[in-house]
Amino acid sequence: MASPRRTFLAATAVGALAAAPPPTAGVPRPRPVTARAALDRLLAGNRRFASGRPRHPHESGGVRRTLAAGQHPFAVIVGCVDSRVPPELVFDQGLGDLLCTRTAGEVLDEAVLGSIQYGVEELRIPLVLVLGHERCGAIAATLGHVRSGAPVPGHLELLVAEIAPAAHRTRAVPGDWAEHAMRAHTAWVRDAIRADPAFAPARVDAARFDLDTGLVSLLP
Repeated sequence: MASPRRTFLAATAVGALAAAPPPTAGVPRPRPVTARAALDRLLAGNRRFASGRPRHPHESGGVRRTLAAGQHPFAVIVGCVDSRVPPELVFDQGLGDLLCTRTAGEVLDEAVLGSIQYGVEELRIPLVLVLGHERCGAIAATLGHVRSGAPVPGHLELLVAEIAPAAHRTRAVPGDWAEHAMRAHTAWVRDAIRADPAFAPARVDAARFDLDTGLVSLLP
């Protein structure tokens, strides 16, 4: 997963961020959160969201003023750009709670890897959650390319190239090809992050968001 160029660029990005004054300088750090506690907090928030009774926590002016001096997010979310899957709403969290990186189809690149590493190393976030979702447009576009073999225009080529292996692996699996490909790709992103020693201090999980029910479920 980690080519020399990718590893170098990720390390360079984190080094540049670390050269600036720490974002939490002068701000008392709260009691450390375990990865299990972080995951439980995410899933509890998601149940509130799915039930239609979200709390919308940590959005007051007082919280905003406190956070102006530093941040202590408890989870990194690697999600899709889909407008129907905003992590702070899906998990019913507020300002300063989540560090989110979003690309179409949760595709990894150097900027995403550097951002995750910043959260894990500099902010000491204990949990990274890769969040895929049903009816993903990036997955659908990739399946269309695999079917037709037509060239992919412009910058979309990177997205299709990253998702295509999961599409090929699941093409012969009975049932919903798009669903199988989404699950396989989301699990691959999780495994790729897990395999990188830069993220060793954190727990890395993968999950699926159901657009119909609003519920998040962990992937095996």
